[in-house]
Amino acid sequence: MARLLLFAALNTLDGTVIGMCDDRHRHQEWLKFLKLIDQLTPPEKQIHLIADNYGPHKHPKVKRWLARHPRFHVYFTPTSSSWLNMVERFFRDLTQNQLRRGIFRDVEDLISAIAKYIALHNQNPKPFVWTAKATDILEKVTRARIASNIG
Repeated sequence: MARLLLFAALNTLDGTVIGMCDDRHRHQEWLKFLKLIDQLTPPEKQIHLIADNYGPHKHPKVKRWLARHPRFHVYFTPTSSSWLNMVERFFRDLTQNQLRRGIFRDVEDLISAIAKYIALHNQNPKPFVWTAKATDILEKVTRARIASNIG
């Protein structure tokens, strides 16, 4: 069975999504995605990325690329705290609204369905608004840190 990974960046200010499908998630693919974000984001904008602690995100070649692109600011979520990354909410919606009951003849058909969903989403994006109270969020962060022993 073919493997497909979706890289996605959610602009929390306006709700738009940049997406890229690939069959692997190594530092090379992560760099390709960072370059896509760089290309599609107006040059005067600072880019704040929230990423998990997956190894390719911290690879030495990635660190060198980021050092040469100072408008990128990367923040890593604590282990087991993916809920802090709002692109996960987009992944949930994509799964529920497009993929869960879909029938795809092949990987290209799946990639096409994902691209169409992102394009449709971006026609009427909604900015992200936190509804949880800050104290509740900080309490969850504290519990996650204790659970993962990162203090």
